[in-house]
Amino acid sequence: MNETQSDTPAEQPATLLFVDDEANILSALKRLFRPHGYRIFTAGGGAEGLEIMARETIDLVVSDMRMPEMNGAQFLEQVTLKWPETVRILLTGYAEIGATIDAINKGQIYRYISKPWEDNDIVIAVKHALERKQLKHEKERLELLTKKQNEELKELNESLEDKVKARTEEVRQTMGFLEVAHEKLKKGFITSVTVFANLIELREGAMAGHSRRVANDARKLAKRLDMSDNEAQDVMLAALLHDIGKMGLPDRLLQKPFGQLTNEEREEVVKHPAKGQAALMALEQLHPAAALIRAHHERFDGMGFPDGIAGFAIPMGARILAVVNDYDALQSGALLAKSLKPAEAQEFLLESRGKRYDPQVVDAYIAMLGGGGQPAAPTGPELALKSPQLQPGMALTRDLVTRDGVMLLAKDYLLDEGLIHQIRSFEKSDGSILTIYINAKRG
Repeated sequence: MNETQSDTPAEQPATLLFVDDEANILSALKRLFRPHGYRIFTAGGGAEGLEIMARETIDLVVSDMRMPEMNGAQFLEQVTLKWPETVRILLTGYAEIGATIDAINKGQIYRYISKPWEDNDIVIAVKHALERKQLKHEKERLELLTKKQNEELKELNESLEDKVKARTEEVRQTMGFLEVAHEKLKKGFITSVTVFANLIELREGAMAGHSRRVANDARKLAKRLDMSDNEAQDVMLAALLHDIGKMGLPDRLLQKPFGQLTNEEREEVVKHPAKGQAALMALEQLHPAAALIRAHHERFDGMGFPDGIAGFAIPMGARILAVVNDYDALQSGALLAKSLKPAEAQEFLLESRGKRYDPQVVDAYIAMLGGGGQPAAPTGPELALKSPQLQPGMALTRDLVTRDGVMLLAKDYLLDEGLIHQIRSFEKSDGSILTIYINAKRG
């Protein structure tokens, strides 16, 4: 028997058991898997393998088929009976089809691998098997949690029914009970999303708490920009879950600042907004938030990802999320090679207004943080202009609103060349002509 342990203290590594009567095979498997950080045990036969299983918690066992006294099928059958949670893989030759079928039937193996194996194939097979086991455990945990919550909800409903039957109160009181129950369900939904966001952050290390900080500021900023309660809640939910698409990325990419990624690494990372939206596809309540997650790395100048949209074509919630998310990431070192102080991060936002970020959102956020932002233009007599008449330095005297009632820019906003271009581009794509009211003295 041999044991190799990983030096990584953070998480308990998966434990593997290799069973084969050929010492050279066991040595080859140990050399192949040792660099991957697993705890490794080896056994020269089925009986010795069962002894190890009896005293160690084994996550995955790889057994040869042809062994004296107890073959692989017999050994794996015993493993199935006593330790059904252990993943079972069989090593076999092409001429052992009958014995392999026996192992599949009795040992209920996850899969079999033919000898001689390809190193990469067997490493990937073990990795996928362990990931599948972990997902199964997580599924079972969530199912138990759901069952418990359903039971609690059932008890609550039964309790409400008993109270309604026992009392002769007016309809107003009955409606009060229903409103309380609805509020509990609403809070329970938000709590569930928050718990899931916490699970996502378990992998983020130094970024722990990032989603909660971004969600808190993004909700406040959405209200400051006159978004409705429902829209502000969608922004908050998107902020909590905006990194869900990174769940499948390896740790080495999560721990590396975006600005230091290679081209190949960046190609992998930039897929995460679209993956995040897809992950929430089955949850109808989160569809608006999912759309914001997809667009939160778009840039105001159209140089973002994944779709390269620009300006007002980017949803307002996503423009808010981009600013708040980057402000936090700049301070934690996740965006640039070094961590910035709050004042430096605010300066980065101001320098990037009109390029990376919507200027209106940047100014509102800087003001919310207590900074200066861009000065508002003085009010005075107004002129009604069309977009070709606009010039940099003009200030809005009214909110700029589309024909559908969507606000593009707020009153008192100071126009620059970039914003004027965005207004004209919007008119072209929307097929509409906007009337822009500006300060006559300032213009």
